[in-house]
Amino acid sequence: MSMTPSETSIDTTEIKALVDRFSTVQKALVQEVRKVIIGQDEVLEQVQIALFVGGHCLITGLPGTAKTLLVRTLADSLGLKFTRIQFTPDLMPSDITGTDIIEEDQTTGRRNWTFVPGPIFGIVVLADEINRTPPKTQSALLEAMQERTVTVRGSHHKLPSPFFVLATQNPIELEGTYPLPEAQLDRFLFNTILDYLGAEEELKVISMTTKTTTGKAEAITTAEEMLGFQTLVRMVPIADSVARYAVALVRASRHSDPSAPDFVKKYVNFGASVRGIQNLVLASKARALMKGRYHVTFEDVQKLYIPILRHRILLNFQAESDKLTPDGLLERIIAQVPVPKE
Repeated sequence: MSMTPSETSIDTTEIKALVDRFSTVQKALVQEVRKVIIGQDEVLEQVQIALFVGGHCLITGLPGTAKTLLVRTLADSLGLKFTRIQFTPDLMPSDITGTDIIEEDQTTGRRNWTFVPGPIFGIVVLADEINRTPPKTQSALLEAMQERTVTVRGSHHKLPSPFFVLATQNPIELEGTYPLPEAQLDRFLFNTILDYLGAEEELKVISMTTKTTTGKAEAITTAEEMLGFQTLVRMVPIADSVARYAVALVRASRHSDPSAPDFVKKYVNFGASVRGIQNLVLASKARALMKGRYHVTFEDVQKLYIPILRHRILLNFQAESDKLTPDGLLERIIAQVPVPKE
């Protein structure tokens, strides 16, 4: 499937050079992260996709599963400005966005409002334990994540570009956690589950972390290059049949849709919005490039469907009673929705 001149002003030679550079950086990124992080292949793939798409990622896992270390290592590898916000029950929205203060001009004696930026003004922003703070403060991230701006006292302040929020959260069953509002969850490209490692991998972790020296990731790219990669991802073509399949999978998650299977109508209160389709297609394009392809396959869509939709569907009490999880329901949808014939 070739691209038309209207779709891009970059010629084929430049595209090939960009694709080759993307592949080089992506492989080097994995190599650098592996100096510090053991295992978690799927998690690493999903967080990389979020970065190459320009999306945000929610990483869910128990304490001690290296959520924070993974984000910090990725920021080091990308050579991007890193800021960390530790979410606590007493954190205020202005602690995140920044605030206006009154400053006096020493020469004139006049007083003026001056904006002091908060930690949200980074490129890779780690929102650590985001669900340990009440919804009022969690929602301070909403505008930043969607519009790439913050508003303080009616003034808009633009955030740097690229801009990524990589948030970690503990499972909501843990003490002192608040569930994230649905509107905020929808802003995350992925909800990535970070689980315990296998026994052999934990042995490697012990070997790496109990010595006098530890691994350190080196920067292998720049902010400007990351913006170029995000443009490249959007240029990857997707066949009409694959796009229709992505749409069909997401529409099948809505109980009100005529195409929804009976079990969806029985168990789902709310399905995924059109943002879910947009994110599924964009992420599939990034995965295709990471796999060395310049076209999206049905397998790309299927592989990313669950981590992109698990936080966008709301199950009812009947599902809870029948011990059905979002992942279990989404697996049933994949099995139910037929793959179109080419």
